[in-house]
Amino acid sequence: MSKINIAVVFGSRSCEHDVSIISALQLIEAARSAGFEVTPVYISREGLWYTGEALEKIETFREFNPMGKGITRVNLDVSANAGDLWAWPPQRAGLFAKVPAPLAHIDCAVPVLHGLHGEDGTIQGLFEMANIPYASSGVLGSSVGMDKIAMKQLLRGAGFPVLDFVWFTRDQLENDREAIIARIEKEIKYPAFVKPAALGSSIGVSKAKNREELERALELAASYDRRILVEVGITRPVEINCAALGYGEDVMTSVCEMPVSATDGGFLDFFEKYLRNAGVKGESSRGMKSLSRVVPAPIGEELTGRIQRMTAEIFKILDCRGTIRVDFILDENDVLYVNEPNTIPGSLAFYLWKECGVSFPQLVERMVESALRAHADENKSVYAYDSSILQKVSAGVKGSKA
Repeated sequence: MSKINIAVVFGSRSCEHDVSIISALQLIEAARSAGFEVTPVYISREGLWYTGEALEKIETFREFNPMGKGITRVNLDVSANAGDLWAWPPQRAGLFAKVPAPLAHIDCAVPVLHGLHGEDGTIQGLFEMANIPYASSGVLGSSVGMDKIAMKQLLRGAGFPVLDFVWFTRDQLENDREAIIARIEKEIKYPAFVKPAALGSSIGVSKAKNREELERALELAASYDRRILVEVGITRPVEINCAALGYGEDVMTSVCEMPVSATDGGFLDFFEKYLRNAGVKGESSRGMKSLSRVVPAPIGEELTGRIQRMTAEIFKILDCRGTIRVDFILDENDVLYVNEPNTIPGSLAFYLWKECGVSFPQLVERMVESALRAHADENKSVYAYDSSILQKVSAGVKGSKA
């Protein structure tokens, strides 16, 4: 029996492009250890697709050369059930030449994309149209999980505790700036966190302690997204994260972690998450694993159990699959809030599963298993309905009336 070939898809037109590369290279190594055939599929910042062995080396991306050795530009055949990657531009066969074959056939796609154009449901929709199994949350969970405004409104409506917030668009900010600021100062007050609605890795996020800082924070957030969220800023927040893994009702949760910030404000910015220990050699220097953290989080059994239950419930209500990570916040009075779910977490949260006795190769196996189960479930559904509409429409639709 031939091995399952998984396409690890990474990069893309996203501010989190570089983080995606690190997460993907980690997963590729683990997938090979698990016995999978692996086809790396890199989406450039311009949105072009490439494959090739050279894409498994971090050095390739420091000065990416699309014409470099071991790199081929490709297109995905999005016809339902095709799942083939073809060289682009198409190779023309001569009169007596063999018809060219696809470069690879995808049995299962593993999106390792962070942020827009990948984690937000867009590529998941593409795989749905192409009927290709994929090892990430579906369109619903991905899109809601990516948009902080929709996510907070959905979770609040489902009874989960979230911090108070206001939101508005870039156009509203440009046209009625003073009214927006007055509303923030009245409803949110200082300190406040200002965030682009659809970005991760703390990119574009600022903490504002006064109006001057708020002005700068709004400008920064508006430069990254047309929808902006401002939420209550807890003075000394404690972040607790928990991962979930599975599909449908079959969900397991990880141990909890407590990321540790080196700053007094407790705000984990991009540097804290990815670059603070970048000079350290070895696996721990790459991706989210490099963040200083306490695992398991020293929060007691009752709170740990509550966070794990909430993580599993959020996983189910968003109809997630594969692995996700849900981030929580404790305020100074030990009141717990859901911060946000990450449907494709940095480093796939493998460091949390490792603490549960699930190795990274085993994690990849379970992600692929969940993808194949979800795909089989979807193919059980009926997608056709016979009706007499076409028979009742005259040829050419002549003389039709509104």
